[in-house]
Amino acid sequence: MKRFCVWFCLLLAGFAGGQPGYADAKRAETAPLRVLLIPADGGTEDGTKADFKPLFDALTRVTGLEFEVTVGQSYSAVIEGMCAGHADIAWFGPVSYMEARDRGCAELLGIEERAGSTHYYAGLFVLASSGIKSVAQLSGRRLALGSSHSASSFAYPLAVLKDGGIDPLTDIRSLRLSESHTQTLMALSSGQVDAAGASLISFERAVNQGGLDASRFRILAKSAPIPNPPLAVSTKLSAALKARLRAALGKLHETPGVKREAIRGYGGKQVDRYITDFDEASLDTAAERIAFINDDFTAALIRKAGKVQD
Repeated sequence: MKRFCVWFCLLLAGFAGGQPGYADAKRAETAPLRVLLIPADGGTEDGTKADFKPLFDALTRVTGLEFEVTVGQSYSAVIEGMCAGHADIAWFGPVSYMEARDRGCAELLGIEERAGSTHYYAGLFVLASSGIKSVAQLSGRRLALGSSHSASSFAYPLAVLKDGGIDPLTDIRSLRLSESHTQTLMALSSGQVDAAGASLISFERAVNQGGLDASRFRILAKSAPIPNPPLAVSTKLSAALKARLRAALGKLHETPGVKREAIRGYGGKQVDRYITDFDEASLDTAAERIAFINDDFTAALIRKAGKVQD
């Protein structure tokens, strides 16, 4: 009898713990879904977090689900947080999303569409007073880039350099890496570097917040289109819960009672809608453009940035 009871308890445990998504579904009923955001514009709780709070408040109104929104300390921290099971939903950059996706941690939840477009742009910025008129003139100069996990402050500015015939390992005199677009732009503003890579949206936001004087800057070169930063869902959530989230997010723009200004995205800007059936082939195509940035190349750039240079 004792042996039967042990077997029966194990059987029940198997049903509770072994069914995919069971624990996640039960946890979702009793606790908020954990949302983790990349620190695209400085990582402050009153910045990036405030951008997305109206969106998740609207999702709560529609689904009844609660969301706990926090901002990661870095791009890599958000990737690791998702892969370690510490986040149910994450807002990534395109590159960081693909890293988490390829590790089996994340699935696409939705990509914002704004003014009919699902893309944005990065730029290489210089001071307006500088005599730098072309990417080729960055040879022997100082450069600031963002996190190595960022598409628009790292990968795509590097692609712009490559197109301009500049090898950052041999042609750039010194390199600075930071965890936000704002920090790269501030390094340029303060004269610590001669050029900086950042998204055009982040530049606009920094100007609107009063941190930068737009008249002091000039866009030296603009990148190719970059897929908008995705919202992703953890692969550990149940299929039913993922479907529920996608259905609500995809129809949020036409849901009665939801104000359009609540549907926000990158930079806190109002967006038209979220596309939940976005063709990920577009992300893979975009990744091919920056495929030259492999692990060895990135490691070499990080080592270069670690050197003390004038």
